[in-house]
Amino acid sequence: MHIQTLLNHKHPIKGWKYTNARFTGKADHSVIEIDVVPFRRNHPKCSVCGTEGPIYDHCNGEPRRFLFVPLWAIIVVLVYTMRRVQCPKCQRVVVEQIPWADGKSRTTNAMLAFLATWAKRMSWSETGRCFKVGWDTVYRAVEWAVEYGRAHVDLTGITAIGVDEIARGKWHKYVTLVYQIDAGCRRLLWVGKDRQEETLKEFFVWFGKSRTLSLRYVCSDMWKPYLNIIASYALNALHILDRFHIVSNLGKAVDTVRRQEVATLKAQGRDAVLVKSRWILLKKPSNLTGKQRRKRDSLIKLNLRSIRAYLLRLEFEHLWSFSLPTRAGQFLDDWCRRAMRSRLDPFKKLATTFRKHRELILNYFEARKLFSSGVVEGLNNKARVGWRRAYGFRGDKTLELALFHEMGCLPEPPVTHRFAG
Repeated sequence: MHIQTLLNHKHPIKGWKYTNARFTGKADHSVIEIDVVPFRRNHPKCSVCGTEGPIYDHCNGEPRRFLFVPLWAIIVVLVYTMRRVQCPKCQRVVVEQIPWADGKSRTTNAMLAFLATWAKRMSWSETGRCFKVGWDTVYRAVEWAVEYGRAHVDLTGITAIGVDEIARGKWHKYVTLVYQIDAGCRRLLWVGKDRQEETLKEFFVWFGKSRTLSLRYVCSDMWKPYLNIIASYALNALHILDRFHIVSNLGKAVDTVRRQEVATLKAQGRDAVLVKSRWILLKKPSNLTGKQRRKRDSLIKLNLRSIRAYLLRLEFEHLWSFSLPTRAGQFLDDWCRRAMRSRLDPFKKLATTFRKHRELILNYFEARKLFSSGVVEGLNNKARVGWRRAYGFRGDKTLELALFHEMGCLPEPPVTHRFAG
């Protein structure tokens, strides 16, 4: 079977056909060139308005070369002599519209879809090396796939979203990410620069008023700009505070007390009994090793501020075992009273924060524990992996493309045949 026969069968182009196929180049750099010719009744279309028109000329008879999907690791190029159209609608002469490539691109749409698919499995640089193209070609392939997907994405039926930020560099540079976290679909919806009120406001403007009012659940951390904007826009949604960051803040409070007490003991010339005890106080009791458990038991016998902080943290974990919001609220109020009487400044500060956001914390139980930030944190980790796959370039647009390509669950551009591995 000839190569052109195989392509006419598996990757047909309506109105055109593949004819001659030939090898060119050297043995270590072979290229398969395949001629593409239009059928006799194929009238060219204007590349501006799509109107059929008479042939003006054949662009001085110079053929164009379009990069196609490689066969057996051999570069494949489609060779076609473009026609110019005397467009009756535009009243000018323009180059014809072709179905296998967009605009002035010399890479076929089939090759762009092929590269974009492999860019999800490998880094962009590795994809370029494997298929003998440059990094910029892989970039254009991902950009082409993402732009099509975002233009055709379905945003109906979204009832739960998660909002969080991740650091994208030094000097407090952040990116705000908004995810859909419904049980049946978890994907990236939107990427915004920085983490200010204006940033999240841009998302709700893009999302639309009707979709925003149909939201039932919103998960976020206690970052004040997020709280303000969510309260202003998502009027019908139950706002659930980030459980992950609540637990994280408790751990930070314990560590702050421990460091302060270590410095106090050293200043008094006493034995540094808390040296190398950081992870003993931060880990879950079930995750402690035998040696760590024995040291923890010996520390508990001492009258230390760090141990009081550690026990307060362990007590707070009982909050998540409640099912009824009323019982959870009673426990939270009682814990906050004991924290305020503990004479531990980091915990007194935490108790004040928890009292301020009491209603938002209890919304976790109002939602029957169906939504939490654990999903969002998992998606954030996946986002960081997606960034590393596009390493080497730091532009904001490159990062946005990498994130949507990896996590957007976007519809793929239509092609005649899928060559994905």
